[in-house]
Amino acid sequence: MPSPSKIPVVILNGFLGSGKTTLFRKLLSQSRKNNIPVCAIVNDMSELDVDGELISSGESVEHNQHILESISSCVLSSKQGIEKLDGALKKLLSNQNPELIIIETSGSCHPMPLIEYFKHQNQLRLTGVFALVDTLMLAHDYEYGKNLIPKMQEAIGNGKRETVNLLVEQILFCSHLILTKTDRIEAEKLPEIATVIQTINPFASTHAVQFGKLKLESLFEIEDYNFYNVEQLSKELQPLIEAEENEDRPYNLATRVINDDRPFHPQRLWDVCHQFLDKRIYRSKGFFWLASRNKLSLLWNQSAGGINLEMIGSWRSSIVEDENHGISEYEIQQLKEQLANETGRFGDRRCDLTVIGDEAHVDRFTDALKSCFLTDEEIKHYREGGEFTDPWPKRVVKMIG
Repeated sequence: MPSPSKIPVVILNGFLGSGKTTLFRKLLSQSRKNNIPVCAIVNDMSELDVDGELISSGESVEHNQHILESISSCVLSSKQGIEKLDGALKKLLSNQNPELIIIETSGSCHPMPLIEYFKHQNQLRLTGVFALVDTLMLAHDYEYGKNLIPKMQEAIGNGKRETVNLLVEQILFCSHLILTKTDRIEAEKLPEIATVIQTINPFASTHAVQFGKLKLESLFEIEDYNFYNVEQLSKELQPLIEAEENEDRPYNLATRVINDDRPFHPQRLWDVCHQFLDKRIYRSKGFFWLASRNKLSLLWNQSAGGINLEMIGSWRSSIVEDENHGISEYEIQQLKEQLANETGRFGDRRCDLTVIGDEAHVDRFTDALKSCFLTDEEIKHYREGGEFTDPWPKRVVKMIG
């Protein structure tokens, strides 16, 4: 039975690009609209901390920065990550009295160390361990889930712990399976995927969630996590997980960061993505701009073979440069003062991306992306008002905080 004196904790776990941040943001937005006190922790294994910046700039957090703690540059399941988690929880609880705590893990986070951590907490009780599973990725890479176990067994037979091991173990430890991107696969294939995954973990309840549409109130109805269900599994995996606990980027995952003030050439970026992007690049995300759309601050959001471009606002520089900006001279002066501290050649415009992929292939894609920045000659063309061929969709999605 749940202990009413302890604060419930829900963990959003799942592989890279499975939709955790989308769900996380939607839940936090509901907490603000419905006046439900929720605290949150977000983990991004890249030092850029893209997820933390996205969530902290959202409307749900902007009005109360004390509800969110961000842990970057390491994965939560590492020894360093658990130490940072402990510190973040203590800090939140010293300032807030939440009715719920939601933790979004990095995509390379193994759930077991977190589950073990919450076994022994006096103020907190673990309720839901959600494993978000990208059904589109399962369809493309694992024959609608049929190849998950065979590929894991192949890795074990070769003496390796690969990303498929992590994916299966995230499912094994969860209390709730959340199937995402179900709108992007054939409707008749969804029951097939659900059946395959349920055979891996028959204890978990299965839910299809599109675009992060899950009611926050439903998280309060969850019973305490059943530690007994995973007791034997934990014993079997403990030596392997302990061997990984000092690894901030396990499973042969590597992270590369791209920082540049130049815009991407839109046609070259399009060509590179179609030529170099494959399933060994698990995730890339960040903020960027295109030479053909210099007013827009864009979010790059790639998982597996799919890329989404989302508008997150306008660059300050573009507002100042626009003769029809429609704001007061005082506001323009404030923007100019902020821009005076920028060191880039194009004001506050910048490209900050993180690329996560198989260690043997991540540099190939990262170098290809870097080749898409404007050359000196193209920068001159840009400054003279020259145009660039842009094959990207004209309609981009405006993010809602």
